[in-house]
Amino acid sequence: MVKKYTFIDLFAGIGGFHQAMHSVGAKCVFASEWDKNARISYKANYKDIEPTLFKKNLKGEYLYFNEDINDADPTKIPNFDICCGGFPCQPFSVAGLKRGFEDTRGTLFFNIANIVKEKIKSGYPPKVLFLENVRGLKTHDKGKTLSVILATLKELGYNYSYDVLNAKYFGVPQNRERLFIVAWYRKLVNVSEFKFPYGIAPEGKTIYEKEKLKEGTLPTRVSDIFEPSNTIDPSYTISDRMWEGHKNRKERNKQNGKGFGYSLFNGDSAYTSTISARYWKDGSEILIDQSDKGLNPRKLTPVEAGRLQGYRIIGNGWENPECANNQNYNPSNLEYKIVVSKKEAYHQFGNSVAIPVIKRIAMEIIHQLM
Repeated sequence: MVKKYTFIDLFAGIGGFHQAMHSVGAKCVFASEWDKNARISYKANYKDIEPTLFKKNLKGEYLYFNEDINDADPTKIPNFDICCGGFPCQPFSVAGLKRGFEDTRGTLFFNIANIVKEKIKSGYPPKVLFLENVRGLKTHDKGKTLSVILATLKELGYNYSYDVLNAKYFGVPQNRERLFIVAWYRKLVNVSEFKFPYGIAPEGKTIYEKEKLKEGTLPTRVSDIFEPSNTIDPSYTISDRMWEGHKNRKERNKQNGKGFGYSLFNGDSAYTSTISARYWKDGSEILIDQSDKGLNPRKLTPVEAGRLQGYRIIGNGWENPECANNQNYNPSNLEYKIVVSKKEAYHQFGNSVAIPVIKRIAMEIIHQLM
């Protein structure tokens, strides 16, 4: 595929944005990620498709695979069309006066804004910014955090649209809501709005109206992600002690009016709850019912946890072989390889973006804005 567009991948994690942008023919010219294990996963999975990203200088340092975003020199970052980033949600010490670029200093969003500002100054303004965050960013610090971010985008010369999207409408069996911001440089992209995709219809078309989600989206079942049951190691089944602990905690929380506790699903459930970076600890947010086998519930395997985010991971194959050919896991998707420990794999998938959502937004960015 001839790469028509370029992008940078900030707070890159294990490369969810990289997968999506690659799928629409974009080339990654710079990536930044500080977590040591995520960097190992990133390199293992993208070095073949983007070898230039991992070139080294004479000192043996990567030229375009940056570690600490605070050390990145914007003047040394190659020019790019699209800036991608799932930046952490941090409060700003809002002075309350400008609510723009100056107020973002000392936060990780500032690094994004600063790179963009430098590129504009050098005459190569990025056309599009594609940002992701937790749903709570909308109400974080009584809405001040988001208002500073949006004011900063405006100040830099960008119009924007933002919305909360749910992965369960995009063909993965996970109830996962995330906030997305898509911004475009006013002087280069003459459009008045960006229409977000809210889901994917059963025949594969994009759904642009929230009301139409009721008419149906790509069907999902939790068993879509299962490895064959005869290959699942007994160690994934939780111990009697842990199972008792989960049940007791849930009961206590219920009495105290809290909703926290374990969540149990089976293969026929339409979707699970949101997988988080702490899943490796006890798996409580997504346990798979095994009462039909007379067993305690089990945790997802790392392979299943990755598939829950839409990664195509071969693992031991599929419990339902036809799932290997569905929209997210067929061979037209990049294969993802797990190269870290179980604990790290869970942690990385819990922190990742859901691939099908990002892919569909990437398609729409190219279609509507590029």
